[in-house]
Amino acid sequence: MSRATTLAILLCIFAATAAVAAPPNFVVIFCDDLGYGDIGPNGAKGYATPALDRLAAEGMRFTDFCVPAAVCSASRAGLLTGCYPQRVSILGALGPKAKVGIHAEERLISEVLKERGYATAIYGKWHLGDHPTFLPTRHGFDDYFGLPYSNDMWPFHPTAKFIPLPLFDKEKVAIEAVTADDQRQLTTWYTEHAVKFIETNRDRPFFLYVPHSMPHVPLHVSDKFAGKTKRGLFGDVISEIDWSVGQILETLDRLKLAENTLVVFTSDNGPWLSYGDHAGSAGPFREGKGTTWEGGHRVPCLMRWPGKIAAGKTCDELATTMDLLPTLARHSGAKLDAGRKIDGHDLTPFWSGDASVRSAYPAFYYYWAYGLEGVRSGEWKLVFPHSFNSLIGTPGSAGKPGGYASARASRALYNLKADSGEKQDVSAEHPDVVARLERLAEAAREDLGDSYSMRKGKGVRPAGTIPAEAKPSP
Repeated sequence: MSRATTLAILLCIFAATAAVAAPPNFVVIFCDDLGYGDIGPNGAKGYATPALDRLAAEGMRFTDFCVPAAVCSASRAGLLTGCYPQRVSILGALGPKAKVGIHAEERLISEVLKERGYATAIYGKWHLGDHPTFLPTRHGFDDYFGLPYSNDMWPFHPTAKFIPLPLFDKEKVAIEAVTADDQRQLTTWYTEHAVKFIETNRDRPFFLYVPHSMPHVPLHVSDKFAGKTKRGLFGDVISEIDWSVGQILETLDRLKLAENTLVVFTSDNGPWLSYGDHAGSAGPFREGKGTTWEGGHRVPCLMRWPGKIAAGKTCDELATTMDLLPTLARHSGAKLDAGRKIDGHDLTPFWSGDASVRSAYPAFYYYWAYGLEGVRSGEWKLVFPHSFNSLIGTPGSAGKPGGYASARASRALYNLKADSGEKQDVSAEHPDVVARLERLAEAAREDLGDSYSMRKGKGVRPAGTIPAEAKPSP
């Protein structure tokens, strides 16, 4: 064998080894107020979602995928930190000029991956604080283009008056007062930035986070999708989000990156049902956003990674957005700080499609702000007495909110596998299950607190605050 032939063989072996060893890319697409029943793979009607259908066919669909909070900022904190929002003290939905935000000592997915040499970007809604201290470029993201909070926090909010809504480009305000015309372009703008980011970073590992502003009200869609579906404006908006997913998938294909890229599609909470035909569907689940019923916490989730995730499979075990940080850390080779507790678990065991794999959660806790309203273990969910605003009483229309019906939940046990709609209390038949879940709940109260029982959690960390030099003089 000639030296040239030997050299060619060695170069081929080296190239193949390098390709196998290349760190994977991660794309997380995170919708706002998208309900479980709002995508084609989960039975959506009145519009098509071909890109999401493809994602499900080529990857895995999760039926029991939950968020740790059924509201904007808290849910995003859970996703990016791998923690219950109560642990990192980010609750509810932070408003403009919020005095708190994500703490500098919290290690977000972006920071964990940036330390491994990843290019990182967020194109969309941030909502973890709008002061410069809290912006994504201060927390591991190389690039940022989007809104600092929800798209209804502007002068045209139907029930409240806020300051003008800005659009950021990194740390500079690109548009001081976003208009309705601007909002119609948001999904397109986010998508264009996402595609360009992938193209620019094709030769290095990257983490792309696309937290869409839609379908949070007020709904807006570009001219290319307006009036295209049988479901009205809401259907048009979802069609455009599906197009956006398709553009990202096509870019990965074109650049031959699909085989080495994990794509995750999910939502921050269930649908805001009081907005009627401008809201989505929770599918078979009870209630929606802002409640601790399944319709608020259980969201659509699709994951694809060719060769890593079994294609066309469904996972019916409990998993959550808190699991993304430890999962991405594992596959990037990052090590998490053992002294800083997180609550998520590695999702990798589910990806084989083996139906015998069980959830890593001994318990999952349903909190509203600091109040513990329920606990789940396996198929069992114990609900504690609490008041809530029912969203399914008087829905609005044409973007106007409907009325909330004040309701009261009693202590009840539900079997979520047999009764996903949480209709039948079976606590009397299973006192042993109730007792076990009560013990699990007590552990949560000790660790994360419970305002209903006036308990302070020992495992709670503070939110970030605006630096003293940035505060106005008294």
